[in-house]
Amino acid sequence: MNENTNIHGKVVVITGASSGLGEATARHLSAQGATVVLGARRTERIQALANELNKRGGKAHALQTDVTDAERVKRLVDAAVQTYGRIDVMLNNAGLMPHSPLERLKIDDWNRTIDVNIKGVLYGIAAALPYMKEQHAGHIINVSSVAGHKVRPSSAVYAATKAAVLMISEGLRQEVKPYHIRTTVISPGALDTELPTSITEPDIAEAVRKNYEAGAIPADSFARAVAFAMSQPDDVDINEILFRPTSQEL
Repeated sequence: MNENTNIHGKVVVITGASSGLGEATARHLSAQGATVVLGARRTERIQALANELNKRGGKAHALQTDVTDAERVKRLVDAAVQTYGRIDVMLNNAGLMPHSPLERLKIDDWNRTIDVNIKGVLYGIAAALPYMKEQHAGHIINVSSVAGHKVRPSSAVYAATKAAVLMISEGLRQEVKPYHIRTTVISPGALDTELPTSITEPDIAEAVRKNYEAGAIPADSFARAVAFAMSQPDDVDINEILFRPTSQEL
């Protein structure tokens, strides 16, 4: 285990940790000696993951969290600090992608997407920032998407939420300079996760499924991007990472 990676011993809070990018990142960072605090709605999934990581000699704690509830997100971060004494990294990873053409008027899907993808990120920042300011150290990592850089038909609302994450992250970067807090926003392309299952329109879901089957890459690629940003020396701030499968055109 290489303690020079700047990962060993860090306390990392991860939302959306029950599957996909969050689960892969929890495993990857735990293997490098990080302490991981897992939040997600599916309690059994995150508890099973925490138990597995603890049995392997890691340190993991799980707490049911709905990122659309600011108080629940605060409780997750508070639990990390109460249990381990600090929070070093906040990974705002929870997300939804219910694509649909605007003309289908899927207003409930729009609201859910905004609540999770934008408000969930803001609530994570709100929960972590006071502790990081007091510590005069920390790292906030937000998850955008290639869709935050390029909009396509049926992805207008999702792309808008991910573009918002880019703007929030850049504003945050500038504001936290006095507190020596680092900020990173990661924009992945097609990754092999459960994200497409949040699409409620059958024809759109099928089209996305075919695209993902053709070229989606493992969630581990995202975990490595997180580790890369975290592992830099404290005076190096990796602000933005945009990556895709090699085969992905858009």
